[in-house]
Amino acid sequence: MSLFRIFVNQLEEDDEDMSQATSKKVITREEWEKKLNAVKLRKEDMNTLVMNFLVTEGYVEAAEKFQRESGTKPEIDLATITDRMAVKKAVQNGNVEDAIEKVNDLNPEILDTNPELFFHLQQQRLIELIRQGRTEEALEFAQEELAPRGEENQAFLEELEKTVALLVFEDASTCPVKELLDISHRLKTASEVNAAILTSQSHEKDPKLPSLLKMLIWAQNQLDEKAVYPHINDLSTGQLEDPSV
Repeated sequence: MSLFRIFVNQLEEDDEDMSQATSKKVITREEWEKKLNAVKLRKEDMNTLVMNFLVTEGYVEAAEKFQRESGTKPEIDLATITDRMAVKKAVQNGNVEDAIEKVNDLNPEILDTNPELFFHLQQQRLIELIRQGRTEEALEFAQEELAPRGEENQAFLEELEKTVALLVFEDASTCPVKELLDISHRLKTASEVNAAILTSQSHEKDPKLPSLLKMLIWAQNQLDEKAVYPHINDLSTGQLEDPSV
């Protein structure tokens, strides 16, 4: 039984109780801890969850150390993490052309089979040219590399028009699409590339741990409507806090 299943079972029990009463059911710390202690979690499963997070997020040194200490085998070759992180870092630093070359070295099919990703990388190259004030080069690049793709895809055309709008304003801070110049846009593109590489390696593009934590929060919110019980308010500690009755 999983921790998530405890919440689901409790919700089912409370549905039955609520049909007979209008007030919320009160679950004491002792009762709740008894339910939690009944959960049997294998150490191997927990280790696999940790390794999945380290691999997906690119913590290669931590993954290597964790493999040595726990004996948990990663789902992919750890050497590929270094290559993937090099691509991600290149995009984050604005070196998009270098990132494209590294992606093609890893697997040429990634960009060949993902036109949206390739467009976004080319769009980021255009943004970097604009950021550097290389206006003529930016216009030429937009016309030769991006405009043809915009003619084939309406969504690409709209994104291209927004990007080129950056050239119209001398002061980028007054541009309606100034967020394209934010570092956050680089990070967004880098995350998209990272996900594509993971997918090409038959690995989940997102780590499992955050999804499980979101499920925990959802389950608590659902149970809040039916019962008063000890909460896990701080996910970093996992400590139970007594309910206020």
